[in-house]
Amino acid sequence: MATSARPQHREGAPAAATGLTLFAGVMLFIAGILDVFRGIMAIAEDDVYVSTPNYVFKFDLTSWGWIQLLFGAIAVVVSFGLFAAKTWARVVGVGIAALLLIANFLSIPYYPVWSLTLIALYAFIIWALCVVKRDPLG
Repeated sequence: MATSARPQHREGAPAAATGLTLFAGVMLFIAGILDVFRGIMAIAEDDVYVSTPNYVFKFDLTSWGWIQLLFGAIAVVVSFGLFAAKTWARVVGVGIAALLLIANFLSIPYYPVWSLTLIALYAFIIWALCVVKRDPLG
């Protein structure tokens, strides 16, 4: 006789982030804090950044600092949702990481090495949030 196993679900157990979700949450938190500091640097002191005069995408550094500060703060808030393994946090995490990846691409002429480093970090975050599967057993 063949028996079929049914997936068992734990009910009432608190969900906690594990594996790639925890990795993405920690990386999003760290990168968000770094973007907050980067935004503060751009708002407070424009002399920190190098300016490339003939770059196609040219922005005012003060407004760019506010964009970095806002996106970084959102990333930090979303990371707390990832630590609690909330589905909304995974969706918003992919979105905010994608926006920050684009923002860092556009800020390459102002801070090239750091922008490329954060682009790679946000790409890993997007990957980690997209490959996580729900565990049917818990």
